[in-house]
Amino acid sequence: MNKTSLILTLLVALFLTSCGTNDNANTNTNNEEKTMNTTMNDLLTRRSVRSYTEEVPPMEVIEEICKAGTYAPTGMNRQSPVIVAVTNREVRDRLSKLNAAVFGPDNDSDPFYGAPVVLVVLADTTAARTWKEDGSLVMGNLLNAAHAKGLGSCWIHRAKEVFETEEGKAILKDAGIENENLVGIGNCILGYTAGDYPEAKPRKDNYVYWIK
Repeated sequence: MNKTSLILTLLVALFLTSCGTNDNANTNTNNEEKTMNTTMNDLLTRRSVRSYTEEVPPMEVIEEICKAGTYAPTGMNRQSPVIVAVTNREVRDRLSKLNAAVFGPDNDSDPFYGAPVVLVVLADTTAARTWKEDGSLVMGNLLNAAHAKGLGSCWIHRAKEVFETEEGKAILKDAGIENENLVGIGNCILGYTAGDYPEAKPRKDNYVYWIK
């Protein structure tokens, strides 16, 4: 191979390498944009679901949703919340009855709307001054992660009242939790949606005010 041929061969090789690098860069950029668009779409399309099938989602999916909850921001990263993942039907039904009893002792409704899984969020009031906000952010992550995984979810209140009862405290104790400083923030119920997925209601006027 003469000198001219060698130079041409090297130039061609450099050109092909450059093209490959550009292709990889474009692919990475496209993948990042796709991920960002998917995440934004999940945030805009999540709705509160109040009708569920009895089918329990796979445990690995529930674990991923819980993991998303643990990565919610917390004040000074003190991580004041805890998540109690209830997949046991008997315990789930006990929580439902305790929740319904907050409305009155004769209330026999199911505040969990038939959802087979309940992720209870509590927060340690001594861990951070922002314990309420911390727990609420965990709830938000759980709700959005459930939607991203194709599950329905809804924030159900009265976790505070339930875990102020002796039976509520006993449920925590049975789970190995004996922190008396924990206060209930909310219940994230989740499962497969029964029927049509709820549509979004119009956003109110003047939701966002700009100061430019």
